[in-house]
Amino acid sequence: MRDDQKNLFLAMGLSLLVIVGWQFYFGPPPKPVVPVSTPAQQATQPNPANSAAQIPAPGATTAPAVQPGTAAPAAPGTLVPGAAPVAPVIVDRKIALAASPRIRIDTPALAGSISLKGGKIDDISLKAYRETIKPDSDIIHLLSPTGSAEPYYVETGFVSADAKLTLPKPDTIWTSTGSALGVDKPLTLTWDNGQGLLFTRSFSVDDKFLFTVKDSVENKTDSPAVLHSYSLVHRIGKPKTDGFYVLHEGLIGVIGDSKVQEITYDGIVKEKDGARTMKGAGGWIGITDKYWATAIIPEQSTTFEGRFSVAGATTPKPGYQTDILGPVQTVAPGTRVDVTHQIFAGAKESQIIDGYQVKHGIKNFDLMIDWGWFYFITKPLFVAIDWIYKYVGNFGVAILVITVLIKGVFFPLANRSYESMAKMKGVQPEMKVMQERYANDKQKLQQEMMALYKREKINPIAGCWPILIQIPVFFALYKVIFITIEMRHAPFFGWIKDLSSADPTNMFNLFGALPFDPTQIPVVGPYLHIGVWPLIMGVSMFIQMKMNPEPTDPVQKSMFAWMPVIFTFMLGSFPAGLVIYWTWNNLLSVTQQYFIMKKQGVKVELWDNLSGLFKKKTA
Repeated sequence: MRDDQKNLFLAMGLSLLVIVGWQFYFGPPPKPVVPVSTPAQQATQPNPANSAAQIPAPGATTAPAVQPGTAAPAAPGTLVPGAAPVAPVIVDRKIALAASPRIRIDTPALAGSISLKGGKIDDISLKAYRETIKPDSDIIHLLSPTGSAEPYYVETGFVSADAKLTLPKPDTIWTSTGSALGVDKPLTLTWDNGQGLLFTRSFSVDDKFLFTVKDSVENKTDSPAVLHSYSLVHRIGKPKTDGFYVLHEGLIGVIGDSKVQEITYDGIVKEKDGARTMKGAGGWIGITDKYWATAIIPEQSTTFEGRFSVAGATTPKPGYQTDILGPVQTVAPGTRVDVTHQIFAGAKESQIIDGYQVKHGIKNFDLMIDWGWFYFITKPLFVAIDWIYKYVGNFGVAILVITVLIKGVFFPLANRSYESMAKMKGVQPEMKVMQERYANDKQKLQQEMMALYKREKINPIAGCWPILIQIPVFFALYKVIFITIEMRHAPFFGWIKDLSSADPTNMFNLFGALPFDPTQIPVVGPYLHIGVWPLIMGVSMFIQMKMNPEPTDPVQKSMFAWMPVIFTFMLGSFPAGLVIYWTWNNLLSVTQQYFIMKKQGVKVELWDNLSGLFKKKTA
């Protein structure tokens, strides 16, 4: 086997290994499924126990401590605030919303309401985002109230180990001083416990996705009140997830100086006692989906205890929770204590999240977006694509432009690689003479070939570099297209309406002419998704391979002939944006290699190979 053929074989093998491994671990992205709840979907809903806590009183012996949100029986010297009333039936979201008095939320980005029953944020919809690419599809409902099919809400308040104190509970009805919450239109709720403690909860919201909630308690009694502040995000029922290793969906947070903590819905169930606790100053904690997230952000100078937990793990609707428990605070008679939390509830737009991190000094808030281990590649790559997009107005075009720029960055290395490959082709006649002369002396043949490489300044493994340097960029771009909401529903041209999804056309149903979906066929279905762009990619790879002389070995020749077909099937179900990148990169590589070969005076095999193939077909 000639050395240039070995190099080409190695390069193709590496590429195939990457694609096959990627398919094996991550699989083809599933088609988005829009969950639809109907009144017929009735089921018994377990008690979510949405904000309970047991806090041991200083110096007192009590039952084991239970964090906010965990169901526990009341015991002497303890109090379990916020034990939610059981919602026995899952009802329509609108009916669940109507079950409690509400104050409307209306901002440029958000629509929803605050429930006066419990004083919590449990109704948030994102105005700018829809379930599908259809303009009349339903907008995204992020938070929903208890009693709906998918309860998901944020709650703040106080807990105390003093059982004599009456504190607000989830069924407490607050009094509002306003009719709506909006930008520059704050809202204040009040509740008097009738024992000398006046509770106030003030809300404000910006024009994006950040709420500021200030909980206050004023002590009008003659005795001090000992309290802890808390805030939590609670979600009942495991949501539908993509289930890819490349993407984290579930419980997430940064506590103090620790690295980002991530645990899946299934993972928290396996933790000891179904909980994981951390402690530190500054950070945030919440629950993340692929494109949306809800997080609570305490005052960054405050040391707090953060926790991930699950209740009712064996029930059909477990309660997943992230919560923050603040330090003990004593409210002296005639004084007032204020505790402020910020709440993020919205789309994981990179620029907005980065802005919050800088403006409010939130530790590592940008890690809410799963940039992955290769953060140093993925995030700069996205920033570059997003910057280009602002000028060209199309993310697909931005991907084409960034591919050219990446080619430019690696141009010197790729140039040397292609020049070395061209020189390898130029010395083929001399190598053939050596192989014949030293056919029976392999050691001498190797020495003479190494001397030839040194004399002609040829790197025999140079042919692998163009493939190898492309692999990390391929991974990073896949990650960027897959996780960033900016790519969600981003159109290209023609039939590509969503760069983050696979090409919607399919050759196996004649591009929609036949009324069936080949991808639903058991076992082989996921590989039967070959649209127009994967076909174009296959042709570009075929042309790239025809730039080189055809191998004389029958096995190699057969493998190289099938390689474009294999890659077409492998990439068929990948996001269209990635396939477009791979195609464009192939074409740029072919162009670059063509001019370098011409410059080196080496014959370009493309035309002979194509004409030879045509002659075989017509013979």
